[in-house]
Amino acid sequence: MSCDDSILLWFRRDLRLDDNAALNAALAADRKVIPVFIWSPEEESPWQPGAAGNVWLHHSLIVLTEALRQKGSDLLIKAGDSTKVLLDLCRKHSATAVHANSVYEPFWIERDRSLEKTLSQQGIEYKLFAGALLFDPFAIRSSQDKPFQVFTPYWKNCLLKDPSPGKPLPEPERMPAFRAESGDSLASLSLLPEIHWHKGILETWTPGLVEAALKLEKFLDSVVCNYANSRDLPFTEGTSRLSPYLHFGEISPRRVFSAVQENLQRTNPLAKDAPRINGMKAVNSGEVYLRELGWREFAHHVLCNFPKTDSEALRDDYSRFPWRSAPEHLEAWQKGQTGYPMVDAGMRELWHTGWMHNRVRMIVASFLVKHLLLPWQDGSRWFWDTLVDADLPNNSLGWQWSAGCGADAAPYFRIFNPVLQGEKFDPQGKYVRRWVPEISKLPDDYIHKPWAAPSLLLQSARVELGKTYPAPIVEHAMARQRALSALSQLREKV
Repeated sequence: MSCDDSILLWFRRDLRLDDNAALNAALAADRKVIPVFIWSPEEESPWQPGAAGNVWLHHSLIVLTEALRQKGSDLLIKAGDSTKVLLDLCRKHSATAVHANSVYEPFWIERDRSLEKTLSQQGIEYKLFAGALLFDPFAIRSSQDKPFQVFTPYWKNCLLKDPSPGKPLPEPERMPAFRAESGDSLASLSLLPEIHWHKGILETWTPGLVEAALKLEKFLDSVVCNYANSRDLPFTEGTSRLSPYLHFGEISPRRVFSAVQENLQRTNPLAKDAPRINGMKAVNSGEVYLRELGWREFAHHVLCNFPKTDSEALRDDYSRFPWRSAPEHLEAWQKGQTGYPMVDAGMRELWHTGWMHNRVRMIVASFLVKHLLLPWQDGSRWFWDTLVDADLPNNSLGWQWSAGCGADAAPYFRIFNPVLQGEKFDPQGKYVRRWVPEISKLPDDYIHKPWAAPSLLLQSARVELGKTYPAPIVEHAMARQRALSALSQLREKV
């Protein structure tokens, strides 16, 4: 070490050693590096971490700590006000700099500005690095120098700016020796629930940076080649399932983007001179997946430039939308007891695993805001607490898209029919049968509409509507007309 002072390396949403810009910069300074994680959920009001996310975080911190120890270092865990903790640690460890990777959410951005001012007054340098996104959400602008509100021109602009966002940074072989001896225990953070409802999450997922790399490898080896065709089918593992790992920064978007891009160049299944299929240009699954990473970027771009859209509609006219208040319907939706099997299957998958297939997310969201006319904020809050990949920008954009009131939103007259959606994307009812076992003996023709089944068939399948499985809490045609009527009233007021 060339200096006696040290650098605090503050882990936040970057729980990894690979492609970690703040870590690499700290090591390049040739000073002692103190890795630290600070638990201060009270600072994040009104979006304090959700229960499912806390379960994930607990186990991810275990993996990160072990990874650091294998490099000769350790993770110092502290609970308390982040500014006070950082100042105390700087004094204790003679640190003259704090390194962290940026988190692009309104609260974090404001807190970082305040921290930089406070730390600089004490002679401490506060350096932020990029790593959570491929593109700076504030740097991408339209030709009118405005933020984008439509995805396609936004993503085209991104790729024109930088079609390949650079090579990921390597994981360090070793780190300066450090042993955490005065921190708080992980157990003292109370991230795990007292009632062990989270068993299904841990049966489904293995949090942490090690599993993130394995998930990416599996995706490249066996899933990405058919992603364009299988990503909408909830009964099969046709997606990357990387969303929680990206949210907690256990893998970087640049690592994922680079790996998929290299896979595209290596396999090149759809070169420019490839024949057309039925007169149409074939779709490359890798490119389709990269667009999904683009949607993640777009969500951050929207929230950063329109910081109130976590709780307020981007479209001002929707502040007058005639949302209903129906606690009994909200509870039925939350518990997967709506009487619509595809909706109920999704909500039960969410409760058990902390995750839901993206196609099903759209179906259940449309049902809440259009069939039930309940505020999209109610759904956003529920997802925030129950998803292991609860990401504020993605969650906000997705719910406003479903409600028709946000950026690049689905038009309000687009109302998903949950029966037709089920028949299209789960034609044999495999997904429904897994999560709604009480109707599993119904034949395919009625698995998505048990109320239409003949009484003798219901009896033989041991289904008693209203008792063993609920009758629909709302009728589709009526709900659709009610939603269209509400929209027409809104337009009349504009």
